[in-house]
Amino acid sequence: MSSALFDYYIFRNLYNNYLLYRIKMVFLHTLAEYIWLGGNNEFRSKTRVFNEEITRLDQFPKWNYDGSSTEQAQGTDSEVILVPRQIFTDPFRGSNHILVWCETTRPDGTYLPNSHRHWANEIFEKNKGSEPWFGLEQEYFMINTITQKPLGYDENKTQGQFYCSVGAENAFGRGLAEEHLRACVAAGIKISGINAEVAPGQWEFQIGPCTGIEEGDHMWMARYLLVYLAEKCNITIDFEPKPLAGDWNGSGCHANYSTKEMREGTVGKTGLEYIDEAIEKLSHKHMEHMAVYGSGNEQRMTGAHETASYDTFSHGVANRGASIRRGNDTVNNGKGYFEDRRPSSNCDPYLVTGMLFKTTILDE
Repeated sequence: MSSALFDYYIFRNLYNNYLLYRIKMVFLHTLAEYIWLGGNNEFRSKTRVFNEEITRLDQFPKWNYDGSSTEQAQGTDSEVILVPRQIFTDPFRGSNHILVWCETTRPDGTYLPNSHRHWANEIFEKNKGSEPWFGLEQEYFMINTITQKPLGYDENKTQGQFYCSVGAENAFGRGLAEEHLRACVAAGIKISGINAEVAPGQWEFQIGPCTGIEEGDHMWMARYLLVYLAEKCNITIDFEPKPLAGDWNGSGCHANYSTKEMREGTVGKTGLEYIDEAIEKLSHKHMEHMAVYGSGNEQRMTGAHETASYDTFSHGVANRGASIRRGNDTVNNGKGYFEDRRPSSNCDPYLVTGMLFKTTILDE
């Protein structure tokens, strides 16, 4: 055998071994990104490599991390447990790699103070027959890390030209918003749309319709993907309800909500009557809801800029200045859903959806 032919066979064998290695890495390994909330509701994550392909939630074991580094434990007893609750396809690593959404507990099994999924799940389990559907509209600002102002901000401009806008002089950050949309779709998140909002650099994405606990799972994961992608663009995502002082809209997380009875009605009772009953119940527990609808919300809900007053409950038809809005289609059809416009952009979706169901269906 000639030297050249020998070298060819050696190269081919090495190359084939490399391809086999790559195939094993793709198909026989699973890279799992465990994701959770730190002590200030910020995202934290770390990667675990499994030397096999795993695809079911029950195959992912509990894990742990140093809670003293996330303001969730003392250094003398720092272990916090990650409990997998939902999995999504990893849209960045592709193939069979997984994003694992986790709740956090202490070693004795008690939940950390900002871990609210278990509470909401218990609420929904009390009445599965009502089939609660949710759709949340998440508003947020893209912030320039150098100027610390929203993308495209100009103090000499007024809002209005930016809403659902097109063009370099109006729409700022579309590339990131589009990448986020595609990532959510690839991950299996139930995202239903995006649009530019009223202020410069302000955008919105919608999650839903989702049933019960699913809404919170999908919203938190969609937020994570947005923050992750923004990191690559050197952009900060601001979920605060009033980043810009003055004559600018703030950011909310409006909650569209219905039950089977509201959507379909029953014998002798229309869906709209069920909706009106739910709104009446909400009117009596306004401040209880406001207490868990997000921090700093009183800065946004001033009665101006498409908001109701923070401490006064109101409702109306097609009225974006009310606490609760019923759409014209719902009223005309006698059934459908209503929109709770009070939740702020930094709300915990588990608390919002759980409270809506608790007040309107469980009468608690």
